[in-house]
Amino acid sequence: MAMKIGSDDGEERGTMSEINTTPLVDVMLVLLIIFLITIPVITKNVPVTVPKAVNIPTQTKPENITISVTTDGDVFWGQNKMATMHELVTRVEGEAVKIPQPEIHIRADANTDYKNVGKVIAAINRGGVVKVGFITEPDHGVRGTR
Repeated sequence: MAMKIGSDDGEERGTMSEINTTPLVDVMLVLLIIFLITIPVITKNVPVTVPKAVNIPTQTKPENITISVTTDGDVFWGQNKMATMHELVTRVEGEAVKIPQPEIHIRADANTDYKNVGKVIAAINRGGVVKVGFITEPDHGVRGTR
């Protein structure tokens, strides 16, 4: 980093007013290399096995139970209407003792209140069945009116 002020032949020139950018480029390249090396070290995540998502169509087995919830909150076990939640719990308890335990699929109307579905889930939980799923229609880009 030297600057030439005068010439050897005795001729007087003005001072050199140009900036030498070579050291600036060298420093910037060194900083770039340092950041490229240290960024992967800084961004380490906690090692976690993330589940793989697979969209599998529902496989209807004869032992699966379908419970339907209408817009009005009426509950159906297959085609039979349940008069009370106590009756639903009793039916679920009867199915819970089977080995292997059947799955219960809930088909709820899109316009029913959440509390109606919540009551059915609570009844299934009290009955002792572990596997519960929800049946939905595939979304073909059409949105509901809700």
